[in-house]
Amino acid sequence: MELSLDPISTDRFVLRPFRRRDADALYSAVRTSVKELHMWLPWAHLTYGRVEASHFVRESMKAWRETRAYDYSIRDPHDEQDPHLGNISIWFVSRGFRTGEIGYWVRSDRAAQGIATEVTARMAQVGFEQLKMHRIVLRIAVGNRGSERVAEKLHFVREGILREELKVRGTWLDHTVYSMLDHEYSKHHQEIADIVAGARLPVEDA
Repeated sequence: MELSLDPISTDRFVLRPFRRRDADALYSAVRTSVKELHMWLPWAHLTYGRVEASHFVRESMKAWRETRAYDYSIRDPHDEQDPHLGNISIWFVSRGFRTGEIGYWVRSDRAAQGIATEVTARMAQVGFEQLKMHRIVLRIAVGNRGSERVAEKLHFVREGILREELKVRGTWLDHTVYSMLDHEYSKHHQEIADIVAGARLPVEDA
């Protein structure tokens, strides 16, 4: 089963596929956060510009059409300025084995407000309930404690370390693999639903 282009929501946020006009808002969010993001993400270099933002939006729309990946822009419907708060994506690593992965980032000036936890919980619902995934993976750079807390609060299981998996700014980074299986999701689905609904949001979370 594939996903509709319709927006989805949590208690506080709207998640929607990217549109061409989102390039400027994406650029602004990355520029606000680039000093923090460039430690962990290869694409977040210090000279990130509008050309890269426009290219990402075009590729995101193409990937959605080709069902390769589903990227969402995180938005706050209560903020009149409608800033881009970050990205969250889900994609199949293996369709045959029904294995998927979730990746995300949140702009630095909105960190520690529970955004990543809330939207990742919503994306877990999408993966298990709509895409019928058997296993969902989070790969988190060692030392990125905020993202590790997200995985732990959502009951993802720590599997181990991928050593020197990714080279960022000339340095090889180890990544911790966390995963959740469909039967584990069934066990925790009510708690995850409560987080999506805003009923169990941890204070000062990622």
